[in-house]
Amino acid sequence: MKTFAVLFLRVSMGWLQVLWGIDKLVNVEHGVRVSEAFYMGLGANATIQTVFGGLQVLLGVLLIVGLFRRVAYPAQTLIAAATALGVWKSIIDPWGWFLEGTNVLFYPSLIVLAAALVLQSFKDDDVLSLDSRRTR
Repeated sequence: MKTFAVLFLRVSMGWLQVLWGIDKLVNVEHGVRVSEAFYMGLGANATIQTVFGGLQVLLGVLLIVGLFRRVAYPAQTLIAAATALGVWKSIIDPWGWFLEGTNVLFYPSLIVLAAALVLQSFKDDDVLSLDSRRTR
């Protein structure tokens, strides 16, 4: 059962990275606006967003197939942590009862971060990844 739970997490987290990356590639202006609104303008440049988008799609594919997990898992955990940090107000106060500028739709960033940490913790149990198949 744990094997399939880890597989589900890996593929789900990988697909999320692919979707976020495609959004940066297809709708560069959206990525720039998100950077300006939530990340203090860091990466608020069309070229940077395009590079990030391409790298994020690559990371997502690596996660889905389970290649280079020693690099891919920590990278996706860092992305999930940066995302959660960027929307911290929405995690603490999703309905905006005490903090301004929150949105309940950003609360799942905490769940995504938790999933990334669980996947990182159980990477040795991921026997269905290409990495584990290469080492057999």
